[in-house]
Amino acid sequence: MTTSHTLLILGASGDLTERLLLPGLGSLIAGGVEADKELISGLRILGSGRSERSRDEWQKTVATALDAVGAKGADARQIIADADYVVADPTSKDDLAGILGGVEGALVIYFALPPAIVVKVIDTLAKVELPGGTVLALEKPFASDARSAATLNRHLLKLVPEEQIHRVDHFLGMSTVLNILGLRFVNRLVEPIWNNQNVEKVEIIYDEDLGLEGRAGYYDSSGALIDMLQSHLLQVLSIVAMEAPTRIDPVDFRAATAAVLRATSVWSGVPQLQGTDAVSRRARYTAGTVGTRKMPSYASEEGVDPSRETETLAEMVVSVDTRRWAGVPFALRSGKAIGEPVKQVVLTLKPVGFVPAGLTGAQSRERLVIGLKPETLTFELTLNGDDDPFSLERHDLTTELAPSPLTAYGEVMRGVLGSDPTLSIRGDVAEQCWRIVAPVLNAWKRGDVPLEEYAAGSQGPSSWSHDVTE
Repeated sequence: MTTSHTLLILGASGDLTERLLLPGLGSLIAGGVEADKELISGLRILGSGRSERSRDEWQKTVATALDAVGAKGADARQIIADADYVVADPTSKDDLAGILGGVEGALVIYFALPPAIVVKVIDTLAKVELPGGTVLALEKPFASDARSAATLNRHLLKLVPEEQIHRVDHFLGMSTVLNILGLRFVNRLVEPIWNNQNVEKVEIIYDEDLGLEGRAGYYDSSGALIDMLQSHLLQVLSIVAMEAPTRIDPVDFRAATAAVLRATSVWSGVPQLQGTDAVSRRARYTAGTVGTRKMPSYASEEGVDPSRETETLAEMVVSVDTRRWAGVPFALRSGKAIGEPVKQVVLTLKPVGFVPAGLTGAQSRERLVIGLKPETLTFELTLNGDDDPFSLERHDLTTELAPSPLTAYGEVMRGVLGSDPTLSIRGDVAEQCWRIVAPVLNAWKRGDVPLEEYAAGSQGPSSWSHDVTE
């Protein structure tokens, strides 16, 4: 078969490639959509890394990943047969030139590498000749602060134009996150109340029962704030709070999300404790039991430096200073080793202005809950009681949302291979996300916000309110 394009994965021996990237490609085949199969047709997956690996071993890795998502048939077999692996140092000019010299068709370079190595590879790529139309795809975190992100953006733009740069955040490929677009903009019941006149607060939560899972090399230098809030959850916020774009395309859609993040800042401007409330909080887990798993304390995990005081649970409250959202707190939270993990977006509505006399019982806050995992949509409403028609009770109206045939990474790779950056992070947005979290990071470094502890398997420190906005 003639190769129509090559996907060069730098850092192919890492966990991300096998666990997420390759299965994402497989879901493009397994989904059965003809247009997605055309993206895969003629694709050569060329893995590269410093670790020794034979072509046969790489093909087995690709086959296992495709099989895990049900990608079978002639398309899958051809992808496996064409897959190849090259042992190389991505920071070496000679090694990169050798790899690029053997590339056939259009080229996509996927950086499955730590941020510090990405910077070095970008500098090396400037010294070799890239094939015309080369697409670059980079994983988060994008640089380490706003200044380094701006510098990296300048270096990237010397290699290829912005529309050929995909700053990947797979949360934008999650079907439930994308479902927010339909829920917001095409529902007569929902669209009129999606504003500060009706919404009291917004919470975006992504708690996990997983622990470190062998990722100390990356996680201990980032922590929950950078790993989750600075990237994933701010992107979800941008979709929740955006104005309706004229169309869902790389220009209008990304302009709408960028406008939200330019208007976003830490809630009080000073992320320190204020009385009993906090606009940012941090903690890390101690030994405990999550489900049936006994988990050691984070500080004693292999590869962790306790002196870094890396948090495994982070909360931050921000404001979106637009006409639609001024005055509404947005709480972002993510933690590891949580006993009952919650992954959802919650809009709590303001109470109605008047309740007729004669209706008894507590009027609970009405909420709209968008479940990210599992994929659900729930309206929590106050209605008449079952036994007493004049007694108010809460009733939940819940529906399960059909999962997408594509994994989140499949959605990402659809855009990367199809040269559609709609769901990729624009360069200025990457810088804005660092600007938003900078006051919190600085306050934590100064020790203004204490690092608290919680037992693995709990819901967080016992002293914390369950609601960071209260």
